[in-house]
Amino acid sequence: MSFSGRRFSINKSSGQGSNERRFSTSKDPSASELGSDIHIQFREAHAGHRPHAGLDPSRASTGVVWCTERAYEHGFLDNPSEWANLGQGAPEVEDDIEGSFQRPKSIEVSITGREYGPTAGIKPLRKAVAELYNAHHRKGKKSQYTWENVCIVPGGRAGLIRIAAVLNNAYLGFFIPDYTAYNEMLSLFRNFAAIPSPLSEADGYTIHPDKIAEEISRGVSVILTSNPRNPTGQVVANPELSEIQDICRDRATLIMDEFYGGYNYTSSCDGSVVSAADNIDDVNADDVLIIDGLTKRFRLPGWRVAWVVGPKEFIKAIGSCGSYLDGGTNVPFQEAAVGMLEPGKVRAEMKALQRHFVGKRDLVVGRLREMGFEVKQVPNSTFYIWLDLSGLPEEINDGLNFFQACLQEKVIVVPGIFFDLNPAKRRDLFDSPCHHFVRLSYGPRMENLTKGLDAIERVVKKYRGNSKSGSK
Repeated sequence: MSFSGRRFSINKSSGQGSNERRFSTSKDPSASELGSDIHIQFREAHAGHRPHAGLDPSRASTGVVWCTERAYEHGFLDNPSEWANLGQGAPEVEDDIEGSFQRPKSIEVSITGREYGPTAGIKPLRKAVAELYNAHHRKGKKSQYTWENVCIVPGGRAGLIRIAAVLNNAYLGFFIPDYTAYNEMLSLFRNFAAIPSPLSEADGYTIHPDKIAEEISRGVSVILTSNPRNPTGQVVANPELSEIQDICRDRATLIMDEFYGGYNYTSSCDGSVVSAADNIDDVNADDVLIIDGLTKRFRLPGWRVAWVVGPKEFIKAIGSCGSYLDGGTNVPFQEAAVGMLEPGKVRAEMKALQRHFVGKRDLVVGRLREMGFEVKQVPNSTFYIWLDLSGLPEEINDGLNFFQACLQEKVIVVPGIFFDLNPAKRRDLFDSPCHHFVRLSYGPRMENLTKGLDAIERVVKKYRGNSKSGSK
């Protein structure tokens, strides 16, 4: 067998471009990509981009943390108040959103709270979560959730890790782009094989029934996805969501990350939440696992209180494996969370949340369009914008170089390349459809958003000015 005349599409990180650009673009790497400090630093930090691609002496952090670490190198750690962090994956946590309930300023620690708690969570909180889902998503349905259908976990990542630990041998389908922390979960376990599936810009980077049917037809029996989608800010709602669940029923386990479900702008900000729980026939027969918690829609990321809702058999296994994975969730915070989940209180909270954040979304989209960005799809959920940089000057029209230019102006965004999930670094991420995007968050307070947008405008004007002067 001869390889003569065969052309390969691998770029080494020696600083020299190959003769052939990889299949995702029609041109050679630009000088700004090959020579920029941030590109070189990224390649050196990730084993998959090194000359010795088989060597992985350390595991990289998630994308958001990596970006924060680079910001620390530019002074963010010493003077965070001078910065605008539009890369953060968390909403504002203050108490001044109109119509929102006041968060506890202190927490009483009971005698029970001093003890180890059950690894599946305390029964009162599990019951409160079940009752919330029944009130908002199962009203009038014969099959209802009970406390045995709920496992309390110390954060969303812990929930994902627990689910991964109890999965059977399977092909697990995931989609690109999606939540950066899935990378680590998909890399750590060997009881399943992770199968990537790129989403189309023409489809708004959303999943749809035909896509799910295609994945199942090629042997995928577990599907993991965020809905609403991080980072693209789009949600799949009924009837499409119901059709997807019908396709998966008795064929595939569906893992639904619904952490941004409260940030739903598709129903006139009436407080309703999009959830797969609406479409389940039998809560103990339908293989649908739902992950959510206090982190995003209750604006309490520091509490690390989340939950997994699903069939009792799954929940029993997920609860038990916490004994060797994470030890369970902080008991005093669980006790304090019970009263927050009264269904009427939650509906009012979601209404206040949606009205507040849709206003911030409109502000950010308007400012970006004034700067000349093309925002093709206005987010209908979450607090993220998947921002296309391809119309910018070449020096900043990819996510990493734009990120580096923003650091000079004390603003943080997240390069899109981090959302091109690459478990175990099996691919060269510079051959990525996400390369010319950043995720921009409108989670922070309004004054920080304004500060960050002003900084981005300075970046754009600077490089557009340089581009014009260089062409004379």
